[in-house]
Amino acid sequence: MKENIASIESKTIKGRVILIASLVFALVFAWFAVSRQIGDMFAEMTPPDAANARQVAETAAVLAPRNPLAAWLAAGVEKNTLSAEKNEKALALAEDVVRLSPFDFRWWIELGRTYEQAENYDRAEKAFVRAAALAPTYAYPHWQLGNFYLRRNRADEAFAELKKAVADNIVYREQVFSIAWDYYDQDIQKVEQLAGDSPDARTTLVRFYVNKNRAEDAVRVWNTLSEDEKARNEVYLRLIAQVIYEKRFFRSAIEFARQVGTDPDARIETVSNGGFEKNIGAPKDTYFGWKITSAEKVDIKTDSTQKKEGARSLRVVFTGYSGADLDGNIWQLAAMEPQTKYRVSFWLKTENLRSAGTPTIEIVNANDDKIIVSSKPFPVGSSDWQQITLDFATPENSEGILIRTSRAYCGEVCPIVGTFWLDDFRISKQ
Repeated sequence: MKENIASIESKTIKGRVILIASLVFALVFAWFAVSRQIGDMFAEMTPPDAANARQVAETAAVLAPRNPLAAWLAAGVEKNTLSAEKNEKALALAEDVVRLSPFDFRWWIELGRTYEQAENYDRAEKAFVRAAALAPTYAYPHWQLGNFYLRRNRADEAFAELKKAVADNIVYREQVFSIAWDYYDQDIQKVEQLAGDSPDARTTLVRFYVNKNRAEDAVRVWNTLSEDEKARNEVYLRLIAQVIYEKRFFRSAIEFARQVGTDPDARIETVSNGGFEKNIGAPKDTYFGWKITSAEKVDIKTDSTQKKEGARSLRVVFTGYSGADLDGNIWQLAAMEPQTKYRVSFWLKTENLRSAGTPTIEIVNANDDKIIVSSKPFPVGSSDWQQITLDFATPENSEGILIRTSRAYCGEVCPIVGTFWLDDFRISKQ
């Protein structure tokens, strides 16, 4: 009986020892795991220039002594202190980071920066090269190595690396194009070498040229893309068309507007739908088509009962309209060449038109909104179809003209009644 009791007590004590040992091991393991995580968190969330960065770095090093993040924070603190002694310590700590995590390209980049700051350029280059070798498909190490070479005035090597950053990363593309644009004094061949044959890079280059007000180059690069590549970037193309139009590069905008389908029939030096044979949509749906806005007591629509040519004309009926102008009611933008002589012709018919200030047709420089030439006021009463011509020369700064209705000034309140028709607008060179 006593032997049995002794055996049970012995087993119980042994079991308790094993249990306690297991608990202690679990606690120790948990402590090291949690302390490492806490050390990681402190180091990751604290920038090297924070007021308490040194204290955090020391705490993180105690909690996670072999953690590269803690060593990196400590190196960053020392690097921010401008003294030879501190720089040496920063270098030693940065080297420790790489030893703790030798296959993480990020630490090699940080080491390269630290070497460069210490003016040890040979070791800096080796560190940056090692980072790029560890992550050859990542843009960031190539970006860092390229910028290092650029700072060392080694342009060919710099742009060879920056080209790799451009290939698959939209974040760096425009920055690289901008660097090359300035470095090579706006040499477009050098810039386009960076884009290479990559459709994505060349699409970004189109936008870059738009932002640099090089609309013709934007069109040229866009047209190097295949139809499939253009189709994949249709939304992008619409944005480019809008930006070029708003920047008033109308001759280039017309090419984008045609390709995107907004104005498929638009041509330079041509009035689109000059005979009003096609339907006229909402003003927001076109860049180079007719834009028509009816006003109170003004009715504007196509008319198949009256026409000079084709099947329709445009009819405007006034029922007591008294506004001072008609500038926003009917207009179209046509892309033109600067410093060129042109003639705009159209046909007009009136019926019971009465006012002290009848309508006119104005030609306006679309680049500065200045009137170039205006027709005589439309004749009062009723008149059959008559052709009206306007001869003019586009100014030096002009890429397009507005053809628009207006009216002879007869006061801020000047009633007008009656009807007129317009048809067969044409542009010809003189």
